[in-house]
Amino acid sequence: MVVEVKVLTNQFLYSDTNKRYHTWNYHLQQHFGEKIFKVAIDGGFDCPNRDGTVAHGGCTFCTVSGSGDFAQDRVDPLPVQLRKGIDMMHKKWPNVKSYIAYFQNFTNTHAPVDILRHRYEQVVNEDGVVGIMIATRPDCLPPETIAYLAELNKRYYIWVELGLQTIHEETSKIINRAHSYDTYLKAVEELRAHNIPVCTHLINGLPGETHEMMMESVNRVILDSDIQGIKIHLLHLMKNTKMLRDYHQGRLRLLEKDEYVELVCDQLEVIPQEIVIHRITGDAPRDTLVGPMWSLKKWEVLNAIDHELERRNTYQGIHSIRNKVEEHVDAPSGFQS
Repeated sequence: MVVEVKVLTNQFLYSDTNKRYHTWNYHLQQHFGEKIFKVAIDGGFDCPNRDGTVAHGGCTFCTVSGSGDFAQDRVDPLPVQLRKGIDMMHKKWPNVKSYIAYFQNFTNTHAPVDILRHRYEQVVNEDGVVGIMIATRPDCLPPETIAYLAELNKRYYIWVELGLQTIHEETSKIINRAHSYDTYLKAVEELRAHNIPVCTHLINGLPGETHEMMMESVNRVILDSDIQGIKIHLLHLMKNTKMLRDYHQGRLRLLEKDEYVELVCDQLEVIPQEIVIHRITGDAPRDTLVGPMWSLKKWEVLNAIDHELERRNTYQGIHSIRNKVEEHVDAPSGFQS
């Protein structure tokens, strides 16, 4: 009796698993040759959108922890935070020996350079730390900070994560982002002039945004800015945030799971293959999450995205927006795309 064995292969270039997109884990494995995990710490910074430097109150979706709900306690010294984070992550990956220090909470370049230097270099020189990731706002990157990051980039593996959330200025006003899209573009240009890798943070599900608007945010950041990574985040409606008012007054509709999965797959299809996908959903503490509650089952969401890409027989970059633009530009006269 002959048994036919069906072998499934993944033809996506940047994957050695079933993933059809360029995962952060794959990127790190290829770069370092081993499993690496990221340790979220609280650098003790504030935000210019909260302390009055540019505005008050912060972004309407932001919690009191500055969207760093899983970072360590800022009361602890940074090396202690790092060690606690490593110990916690070792419960899941006990054999990992190398780590990236992730300055997550608030705006991690919102301080003079001597303070940045003191805080960053408390952790980058700790045993096992192979790199640093810095989350910040594009309006907090003055020339002296860019120069210091350029220096760091020559000595360490680094990423700068820029909180953009959306390209749409009308949405920016609703969420009180307090910086413009042009400010973001200028920040990326200045970082890339020093070859500093940039990851752009986008949020799906912001008040009033349609599927088309969220697709446009992905398309525009790819076409307008030289980025190496994208972090796609589901909007989490949290307790004690100003966005709750939008929700209760009917100006915010939370995305359904199937809707989100379809949107993310559509976005992945237009993102060029070489761009690293740092995240395609998000985590939130159960006790402070208002919704969507389906987001608490993170692995179900990730699996649903995998299954939808497989069902479509598609993958990241199959309809790359860069390729579409190049094809349109190179098309002969009279060509209709």
